[in-house]
Amino acid sequence: MKEVEPGAPADWNNIAWRPVVCRIYTDEGIYGDGEAAMAYGSAAPGAFGMVKELAGMIIGADPMKTEPIWEKIYKQTFWGQNGGPVFFAGLSALDMALWDIKGKALNVPLHVLLGGKFRDKLRTYASQLQFGWGDSLNPALSAQDYADNALKAVEEGYDAVKIDFFTFDRAGKTFSEEQRTGLLKPEYMDLVEERVKAVREAIGPNVDIIMENHSFLDAQSAVQIARRVEQYNIFCYEEPNTPTPKTARFIADRINIPVASGERIYTRWQYAPYFEDQTIQMIQPDIGTCGGITEIKKICDMAHTYDIGVQVHTCASPLCTAAALHVEACIPNFVIHEHHVYNLQKFNKDLCIYDYQPVNGEYGIPSLPGLGNELSEYALTHCDKVEVK
Repeated sequence: MKEVEPGAPADWNNIAWRPVVCRIYTDEGIYGDGEAAMAYGSAAPGAFGMVKELAGMIIGADPMKTEPIWEKIYKQTFWGQNGGPVFFAGLSALDMALWDIKGKALNVPLHVLLGGKFRDKLRTYASQLQFGWGDSLNPALSAQDYADNALKAVEEGYDAVKIDFFTFDRAGKTFSEEQRTGLLKPEYMDLVEERVKAVREAIGPNVDIIMENHSFLDAQSAVQIARRVEQYNIFCYEEPNTPTPKTARFIADRINIPVASGERIYTRWQYAPYFEDQTIQMIQPDIGTCGGITEIKKICDMAHTYDIGVQVHTCASPLCTAAALHVEACIPNFVIHEHHVYNLQKFNKDLCIYDYQPVNGEYGIPSLPGLGNELSEYALTHCDKVEVK
């Protein structure tokens, strides 16, 4: 990734995308694939090192014993307990691969192992339309750009879209932290509302809008923005700020839009205070950073106890997409599935042997044993490899 001046338009032909994946082999010739979902941002090298570090702990273990293996890694690594995203991304990758092995060994898809499907189709939304919608990435600048991207998705059958309306200024530069926090200038509020209004008028009242914030706002600006756009019937308000229980309470008490959050919350222990306070209405645990399949099922079941909905966060390779589809099919409190615009890009689609895509805004559930997808020959021959024995 080339260095660019802060705030300058990104080089859309040079996206920083560094998937961290693993393959676990058994002595019976079965293998499983998993992913530490830190392909974007600045933590991929850490996740790579963590997968390598933790891998040595499972050599010789019975891959069918996912619960004991998970607990061993959590308790015997010292940094696992109350750990952060890099640790749990490494654990997630190994756990996912073990579940893949388990499904292949028993010749059943993951959803069977998780208790069976509630549904055969998953309502899906087109995600991150501020980057365009299609097989190329182009930032939306004018209000008409936002409306056009949303209409394109609707024409493909989606009845819900997600957009961060406060990513780019009118010239295509990203807003700074100072511009998006504190009490906002009227010009920024007006710009966001202009774009939201254009999308709502273009797609009509029967298509849902999810408003993404990427935690760039703080509690004050999040409340300001939410109050300005409430009139446009926002389905949910995603990641309004850096998640903490007290600021979540502050925001939830002051807005009239359901809050969605969770890709920066890890494990059931970190989710517990949000459940108890009812400050998040739809959780978004990332299957590749929250502790894997073993842990995400526990998180989703806990959420169900509090009547809280689930959308599994997915911004990763098609491995995580397949895993998320299985989990969402098997939980009673599923709400909607995220289909990130990166899932339409060749640099991501080439990483696995199957390219699962929604049809008319709905995803089917993989039916092959295990995850139902695996790393492609392209991925295996175009990557840096470390073998742990």
